[in-house]
Amino acid sequence: MDKHITLVAALHIGYGILSLLIGLAVWIGMVGMGILSADPEAIRILSFVGTLVGLFLLMVSVPEIIGGIGLLKRRPWARILLMVMAVLELIRIPLGTALGVYTIWVLIQDETKQILETEAGPTQTAS
Repeated sequence: MDKHITLVAALHIGYGILSLLIGLAVWIGMVGMGILSADPEAIRILSFVGTLVGLFLLMVSVPEIIGGIGLLKRRPWARILLMVMAVLELIRIPLGTALGVYTIWVLIQDETKQILETEAGPTQTAS
């Protein structure tokens, strides 16, 4: 199961980076099309839409990358974060759906929970 955990982490980091690059490309493309049209209304609308899409992909990608890095370091909080991200990924057909299903399957295993709790070490409580 350890290899599955590492693979899930790497896939989420890669998918997050890919989403960031797509968001950047959409933003540049839409703003660029608006500027090339030389129409003030088109510039305003395309810039607005491109910025919204870019920010949305940024908001989805950053937690996914952070969760992937946390899972590589075997942090228990990363399991919860990536479970949430996996559920959100299910609607991104086809790659997101496959990644979401695989992530959920790996992260709900009892062995995965044990690995993450063992490698994280005992938690300290404030007295």
